Amino acid sequence: MMKNIGLTVWILGAIVVAVITALLFPHFAMRLHVGGEIFLRLLKMMVVPLVVTSVMHGILGLGDIRKLGKPGAMAVFYYLTTTLMAVFVGLIVVNIIQPGVGAVDPETISAIAQSETAARPGIENATIGTILNNMLLMLFTDNLISSAAEANLLPLIVFSIIFAAMLTTMGERVNTLTDLIGQVNDAFINFILLLMKTAPVGIFCLVAARFGQAQAEGKFYETIGQLGLYMLTVLSGLSIHAFFTLPLILWVVTKRNPAKLMLQMSQALLTAFSTASSSATLPVTIECAITNAKISRRSTEFVLPLGATINMDGTALYEAAAAIFIAQAIGMDLTLAQQMTVAITATLAAIGAAGIPEAGLVTMVIVLNAVGIPVEYVGLILAVDWLLDRFRTTVNVLGDSVGAAVVEKSMSD
Repeated sequence: MMKNIGLTVWILGAIVVAVITALLFPHFAMRLHVGGEIFLRLLKMMVVPLVVTSVMHGILGLGDIRKLGKPGAMAVFYYLTTTLMAVFVGLIVVNIIQPGVGAVDPETISAIAQSETAARPGIENATIGTILNNMLLMLFTDNLISSAAEANLLPLIVFSIIFAAMLTTMGERVNTLTDLIGQVNDAFINFILLLMKTAPVGIFCLVAARFGQAQAEGKFYETIGQLGLYMLTVLSGLSIHAFFTLPLILWVVTKRNPAKLMLQMSQALLTAFSTASSSATLPVTIECAITNAKISRRSTEFVLPLGATINMDGTALYEAAAAIFIAQAIGMDLTLAQQMTVAITATLAAIGAAGIPEAGLVTMVIVLNAVGIPVEYVGLILAVDWLLDRFRTTVNVLGDSVGAAVVEKSMSD
């Protein structure tokens, strides 16, 4: 345990030093992007093979495929419940603080409207139907190899569940194959342990390069100054969900100490902040859940790959808060019914975001469209999207981790 805490301290220190380096020496920091890209590629390289083997191993560990029903239902119920709770937290905070009122001058609003309309013609045609169709189609693929190459995880997860469930019905004839799946999965976990030894260096390069770019462009302090109240609103909502809502669910259902779980998952959370990608962080999340948090392999290997794809608490909260902020900034009053529409749409958008190109932009546009907010004003928030993305991704990973612990309680021995 002390070894894991030591690595967490190194990663946290790397992030702090990276931010300081980026602010003081932005052009030097930007040159470090190669090291960060190498680390990110090594993580992404492991995502597809680890997802396939971990899901299969998790299903095989259940023994009887009929036991999948209760954990599966619990996982879906958890995803929907926590995402809706996150959205409502976002709506409450943004209505109390009202960061959009008088935050942006009319000239800026007009300029953004003109530039965004010219830059993104046709994007306003996105609708909630896009999400619903995508949610159904992204479950299936006509080419597993193509899906693996594109890191399209949901069809791979569906295939892995069906294939492993079939293996559980074939008895001793497939013992060699089931043993092989378990051995390969163990080997991948050990590879992640080896990779994490280089994490402080890789994370330093990733964070320094991205913050350095913002500083070199002269947008870091200026942007934070202009949109500081909006950022504070989003971060407040994310903090409430991360430090109150999720811990309460964890304690009520499992009686686990939330602070201890966060410490055990700290390497995954810091990696999520650094990479801004739940999928890229997935190998680290699985390793931390099994090794540090002692969550059962059966729950971890079933819940986390699925959660990294469709369980987006932080994203849903962010999109709901951002939509209300834009409405406030342009002087548009939303009724209670319209805000409820925002809540439902943001929930569906977060779940269905995985298979959509330019997911963050397109899903935000769908939320705006649902209540008639002109989509060109999405440009009001793009300047700080890259920074807030890191925080909401961290909350997404924390939600997945809590989900693995919660679903574990529904699995029989």
